[in-house]
Amino acid sequence: MQKFLHPFEPIIDINSKFLILGTFPSLGSFKDSFYYANKRNQFWAILEIVFSTKLHDKDQKLKFLKKQNIALWDMIKSCKRKNSSDSNLKDITLHDIPYLLSQYPNINSIGFSGKKAYELYHNNFHLDIKTTLLPSPSPAYAKMKLLQKVEKYREFFGKN
Repeated sequence: MQKFLHPFEPIIDINSKFLILGTFPSLGSFKDSFYYANKRNQFWAILEIVFSTKLHDKDQKLKFLKKQNIALWDMIKSCKRKNSSDSNLKDITLHDIPYLLSQYPNINSIGFSGKKAYELYHNNFHLDIKTTLLPSPSPAYAKMKLLQKVEKYREFFGKN
């Protein structure tokens, strides 16, 4: 297993209201230097449907996140792994989520883009903020169809 350090800063600003926390970037995200960059990952497709928009490139995605007051980051700061699956993450060190939230007091809701991120948060932090387990946008999570995932994200963003 190889040791990895999280490669990105959070995408966040003082107006951010929603924080989406993933677990750790996929190998595809490392390669493309951006969140949810795996071509098969449904994260950006879900947001396109929820917000009725098209996001063609990294710059559009960054502008979109800022406009919609959405912040992105991940729970894990460093870990060992052999592939992109959350199930094989070992020797985990977490990001300081309480500190991040103290610096951005407008964040009032955290959505977790998968069960592992949700569990890591709730097993390690006890903060007074609304949290929601969202369906994983990973292509490996096939229990829900795309439109079912969209509905859960709509609820989180108050777009239903």
